[in-house]
Amino acid sequence: MNTSELKQLINNELSCTHLKIDGDGRHFFMEIVSEAFIGKTRIARHRLIKDKLKHLIASDELHAISITMAKTPEEWKTY
Repeated sequence: MNTSELKQLINNELSCTHLKIDGDGRHFFMEIVSEAFIGKTRIARHRLIKDKLKHLIASDELHAISITMAKTPEEWKTY
């Protein structure tokens, strides 16, 4: 898994307005801004992201992810 493939997967699932992913092929750091997060708590946002990736984590194609940011577009404007 490379960052481009992961970006495409997440963007297809969450329609991101900002998406930054850095990583080494197994460990990734993510900044995600999406309207899908509106009305959700921080924990619910992280669960939503991890649910979209659970098949990759279960297969060990992704070993670790760190969600450094999960914001709505409105929150992103004031960040």
